[in-house]
Amino acid sequence: MKDTLGVLLAGGAGERLYPLTRDRAKPAVTFGGNYRIIDITLSNCINSDLRKVYILTQYKALSLNRHIREGWSSIVASELGEFIEIMPPMKRVSDNWYLGTADAVYQNIYSIGSEQSKHVLILSGDHIYKMNYQLMLDHHNFAGADVTLATILVSPDECDRFGVVDIDRNGRITGFEEKPKATTLRSPYNPEMVSGSMGVYIFNTDVLLPVLLKDAEDPNSSHDFGKDILPKILEQYKLYSYNFIDENMKEAQYWRDVGTIEAYYEANMDLVSVSPVFNLYDKHWPIRTHQRQYPPAKFVFGEPGRTGMAIDSIVCPGSILSGGYVRNCVLSSDVRVNSYTQVDNSIIFSHVNIGRHCRIRKAIIDRDVHIPEGTVIGFDPVEDAKNYVVTETGITVVTRDYSLFESPVAVDYFTSE
Repeated sequence: MKDTLGVLLAGGAGERLYPLTRDRAKPAVTFGGNYRIIDITLSNCINSDLRKVYILTQYKALSLNRHIREGWSSIVASELGEFIEIMPPMKRVSDNWYLGTADAVYQNIYSIGSEQSKHVLILSGDHIYKMNYQLMLDHHNFAGADVTLATILVSPDECDRFGVVDIDRNGRITGFEEKPKATTLRSPYNPEMVSGSMGVYIFNTDVLLPVLLKDAEDPNSSHDFGKDILPKILEQYKLYSYNFIDENMKEAQYWRDVGTIEAYYEANMDLVSVSPVFNLYDKHWPIRTHQRQYPPAKFVFGEPGRTGMAIDSIVCPGSILSGGYVRNCVLSSDVRVNSYTQVDNSIIFSHVNIGRHCRIRKAIIDRDVHIPEGTVIGFDPVEDAKNYVVTETGITVVTRDYSLFESPVAVDYFTSE
């Protein structure tokens, strides 16, 4: 991987994850209590020995930038030429902000070229999966490919969620279908499945740079790798598929796009199951992050009806269950659940205080929210919709902008999320 530069796209606005992305970029959204979504891809990079990474940011990137600076910059050795570096839009080659995935890379073409790496690995910062990029690079070199796409086996019924790839018996890509409603294509890796693009690409640098320049000059292009660049270069260059090898070590392959509230909620709820599909406790493939210094989690009071207890839950440091009961929940750092309160099937971000005698279920509570005593959330969707965001599947999202939930102390918006 010493001859490879990673380019991690982390500039999406994340509209489908609103309101969690109202004040932060999607890759900066909390995942699994301690982590941010971007930590998963960055951990893949470090575990794959990829130590030169540009992170392309754009929307609401303050907390994301701070998280990268505090948690990731010190992992690599700058004296050895290694870096994990944030690249905001600089309008160096264009008067526009990033217009698409390909345009974001194009606008940093001088920085990419100056590294003189043989390969460029393009990644997304908002997917949950474990992957050894070194194995993909080995496959790329062995095939003599100009471009390699990581693909995953999906059911034909799910093809409308993916860019579907037509692959011959030798692994060479011969066609694309962008999120078709139905397809007759089948994968050579499994004839009952189709191969969907994971949004992970390896380009030879001497192929990528002229392709980006040509796309930038095309007024009819949407400047997207999947929609524009890859289909156009199919006849000119050798494009190959790399069938996803999952480092998660489970029977079923795990790759999740947590771009909607429902997908995000389900991915977090999986983590608290007895045997989660996505394993955070895997010493073979550690997930890294930046964590502030908090005291251990504490559970106090053991009276009938007033028991500090967590069942089938993740509880992060600094949290206190002071006579409150939680089940099937993910609690981030510095959360307090007070006496006679019950919280079920919920995700609680950091610095949340839930008052006494509350009942909460199937909710996502954003950071810095104070829930007053006696509040009921998640039992009456019509009533909840008056104050919060309620999804079609009944997930209630509580954010700090509602006057009912103003914190009793001033919120320091300059502290890291």
